[in-house]
Amino acid sequence: MGSSKPLLEWHGSTLVRRVAGIVARGVSGPVLLVRSPGQWLPSLPDAFEVLDDLEEGRGPLGGLSVGLEALAGRSEVAYVSSTDVPFLHPAFVRRVVSELSGGVDACVPCVGGLRQPLAACYRVSLAPLVQSLLASDRLRLSSLLEACQWRELDEETLLADPDLARFDPGLESVTNLNDPREYQAATAHPPPTVQVQWLGGGDPSGTPAPSASPAPSGTSGRVTVRAATLAAAAEAIGVRFGPYLVASLNGDRMRQDPEEPLAEGDVVSFDRPGAGP
Repeated sequence: MGSSKPLLEWHGSTLVRRVAGIVARGVSGPVLLVRSPGQWLPSLPDAFEVLDDLEEGRGPLGGLSVGLEALAGRSEVAYVSSTDVPFLHPAFVRRVVSELSGGVDACVPCVGGLRQPLAACYRVSLAPLVQSLLASDRLRLSSLLEACQWRELDEETLLADPDLARFDPGLESVTNLNDPREYQAATAHPPPTVQVQWLGGGDPSGTPAPSASPAPSGTSGRVTVRAATLAAAAEAIGVRFGPYLVASLNGDRMRQDPEEPLAEGDVVSFDRPGAGP
C-alpha cells in the first residue's frame, strides 16, 4: 500500500477502528487486535485488546497464533479479519460464525471463486496446531486448512441469511484493499445508507442541552442518510455529537464514541438525557 493500512482513513474513521468495531458488533466475546511489535495504532476504545505479534515476518499465521492463544479459556470460536475490509458487515460476521458446527474446526467463505481465510472463523483449540506449523516454517494459512477439518461456505450458503442478503447482497464484506488504486476506489464508494431519528422531543428549534445542537425542523421522524460513523449520522440531521447526547444503535447498546462504525441498514436514534423514551 505504501503506508500503514490500519491508519488509512475511510469516511471519518480509520480502517482499524472501523473493522474492529464492526467485528465487535458481530460477536459476543472480546475483540483482540494483533499488531507488529511496537506498531503505532490510533487511540482505540478500552474494550479492544491490543496484542503484539511475537515475531515479525511470520505472516497472518503468526498473528492468528497470538490471538488464539490469548482467547484460550475465554472463547471457543474466533472470527478472524484483516484490517483492510471497510465494507465488512456485522451480518457477515454472524453468518460465518453461525455455520461452525460439531466436528468442524474452521469455516472459510469462498466468494467469486476465491477462498477468504482472513474473513473466516476458527476454533480456539487450534492454537497448538498453529504453533506447530509455525515451528515447522509452514507459514501459509492454507497449511492450517490442510491440517484441520474445515468447511467451505459458498455464496449461496452465505446469502441464505436474510439480513446478509438484504444488506450485503454482493458480499462486499470480503473486499480488501491491496494497493493505492483499490484504496482510492474504496474511498470513492459512498458511506452506508442508514436511518436516523431525533427523539429529543419538544420544539426542535428550542434551546439544546449542553454540547448538543437541536435537530432541524422536520427530523423528528426517521430520515435516510449516508453515514459511516455515529458522528456523521448526527451531523446529517444537524446535531452536534457530544457528551450530553445519547445515542442508540438499532434500539439498544447506547454508545458515546463518535467513530462508532455504522453499517448498511442501521437505525440510529439520538436523544437528550431525560428528554424521551
